[in-house]
Amino acid sequence: MHEILKLQKKIVPELMDLLEKRYNILRTIYYNQPIGRRILANKLEIGERVVRTEINFLKKQSLINIGTPGMSVTYEGEEIIDKLKNFIRQFKGLNEIEIQIKEKLNIKKVIIVPGSVEDDKTVMNELGRTAAKYVESIINDESIIAITGGTTMKKVIDNFDDNYNFSHVVVVPARGGMARKVETEANTLAANLANKLGATYRLLHVPDNLSNEALSAILNEKGIKDIMDVIHSANIIVYGVGRADDMSRRRGLSKEETSRLLEQGSVGEAFGYFFDGNGNVVYSTPSVGLKIEDINNVDNLVAVAGKKSKAEAIVATQMNNEKSVLITDEGTAMEIVRVLSEIG
Repeated sequence: MHEILKLQKKIVPELMDLLEKRYNILRTIYYNQPIGRRILANKLEIGERVVRTEINFLKKQSLINIGTPGMSVTYEGEEIIDKLKNFIRQFKGLNEIEIQIKEKLNIKKVIIVPGSVEDDKTVMNELGRTAAKYVESIINDESIIAITGGTTMKKVIDNFDDNYNFSHVVVVPARGGMARKVETEANTLAANLANKLGATYRLLHVPDNLSNEALSAILNEKGIKDIMDVIHSANIIVYGVGRADDMSRRRGLSKEETSRLLEQGSVGEAFGYFFDGNGNVVYSTPSVGLKIEDINNVDNLVAVAGKKSKAEAIVATQMNNEKSVLITDEGTAMEIVRVLSEIG
């Protein structure tokens, strides 16, 4: 199969260009349905005449429906999107890049979604969808799932199916809240995921970055102790990765603390822990939730992160994290390869 793809690329490269164009059109319709032709053309940044030609073809192939509200993808079209994604991954050699990054970082698995989240907004949806499918594949009736907050995690939750009945599964937030948008807080996402899975959930109504004195007092409360016991027992953790400079501000660190943190070589953050370029923890924020010792004992760690600007942060948080699965986009993956080549 690999040899055939190489031959196609050499002899009929325009075939792949057409295939990728139609894949992008289908994917954009899927994540924005129902959608009109003009809006679709604007999102894809191509002419309406080109869009008209392509949607007529897709309609004839029964891959889309065209109605008064706009265009939508058929069930057959959804299947084609998944199959084309895997084909394009092979054609672009993303499987080889996955192996390269996996071995360099010394982690369990790498999954790369075709495209770049910075060039195409639908790629972020595809990143969430891919992560959701992977997490679905590892859930069993006894799972305790911990999830962090953030916009990327919201994309993951949005792309879960809602036809499951994991009545014994428990979903919890990984850490306390950061006083940001309620729709991207870990508590909200934990509840939404539990509802989609037909599972139960426990919430942690404690803000992040408390003083050590306040933290000690809260941890003595029975209700907090009970939820903490569940969080510490999580066997699946789904989390995002942030840049150290960005996350230090979001977590309320002072300018002096942020400067000191960056001087210590911190480049990435996950779970409130700040990592240097070699994967060492250089700082942690006081918080109620998962601790590094909990994370190290979990069999299923799923990191979902995109954007080229996060490549160094991703490398820092994933380095030698043997139980971690990294799900990212093609653009970010190529930047990760560059960062790793500089490390040697």
